[in-house]
Amino acid sequence: MTAATDASRRAAAYLAGKRVLVTGGTGFLGGHLLPQLLAAGAEVTCLARQGSDVSRLPSGVAVARGDCATGEGLAEAMAGQEICIHMAALLFGLGWQDYLRANGRAAAQLARAAQQYPTLRRFVLVSSLAAAGPADDPAKAPGSPGCPDIPCRPVSAYGWSKLLGEEILGRALGDRLVVLRPPIIYGSGDKGLLPVFKGVARGVAVSPGMFRSFPVSVIHADDAAQGILLACGPEAGGTYYLDDGERHDMASFCRAMGKALGRERVHILHLPLPLMAVTAALASGAGAAAARFARLCGLPAPRRAPNWNLDKYREARAPGWLCNARRIREELGFAPRMNLEAGMAEAVAGYRREGWL
Repeated sequence: MTAATDASRRAAAYLAGKRVLVTGGTGFLGGHLLPQLLAAGAEVTCLARQGSDVSRLPSGVAVARGDCATGEGLAEAMAGQEICIHMAALLFGLGWQDYLRANGRAAAQLARAAQQYPTLRRFVLVSSLAAAGPADDPAKAPGSPGCPDIPCRPVSAYGWSKLLGEEILGRALGDRLVVLRPPIIYGSGDKGLLPVFKGVARGVAVSPGMFRSFPVSVIHADDAAQGILLACGPEAGGTYYLDDGERHDMASFCRAMGKALGRERVHILHLPLPLMAVTAALASGAGAAAARFARLCGLPAPRRAPNWNLDKYREARAPGWLCNARRIREELGFAPRMNLEAGMAEAVAGYRREGWL
């Protein structure tokens, strides 16, 4: 029996019969996590806002209507739960106010609800590497051996909002809180990276900045879900990083996409950062104008901000986004099962099933 198999079996044995509340379960990562929770024997409840589409949730998942931003229904949903996994987050916003309202306020509301129920044994927060900040040197990347206490230095409003959520929940829950900081998560069902896949399907991809490689850590959604399951166990504590155990840069990441899409060659455009800043400003401006127009006309607000905006540019101008998952491997037995080639094949197959590619 491998260490990974043993860790998975221990996680499944612990979760069997446990009552687990999941936020963000209707999203991309939830599509990979919920089946694993059910397979482990957990009794799963998905928190969903009124009007959210829950028709694609796996059979056996209960639904509790509530809103993380307003706190409506949270206390009722939390009652009787033993574990809460918080994945819901705003990834694309037009300004820091959007991220603060969505991510910071949600953390405060969940902290308030969780404090009412001491029977809640574990709260797993799926945060982000953006909360820790960028790194292009593997020896100095967050989570690296010898550098366990690198101060967090977010460079984007999104990263600051995720770090704020960690602080709010940590002060309220103490050692009941376990934080996961994944890097780029990819896989079937992810609309965030869909524009990149579409570009690669046409033979073109972008890497930020000229004359540099832009190193990145990545993880497939199935492996991220495995890390979440392990974080639910009694041995888990503190903050963990996740990755697939390999070194990548944006060019190799996109070429792996191309291979899965059947493209023999992918042209990597190393765009100058000033040009990227201009395009990000234009996209953010267009998004803000659309939101203002909708308010003036009494129309529904746009469902989401542009994927490319000034906040994402702040992350793109960083030297790189590396982390190290050594701690969760050594302490909890985490072992990624998806290498980049297999993960990209799964992602492309999922996109094609949906008719997105």
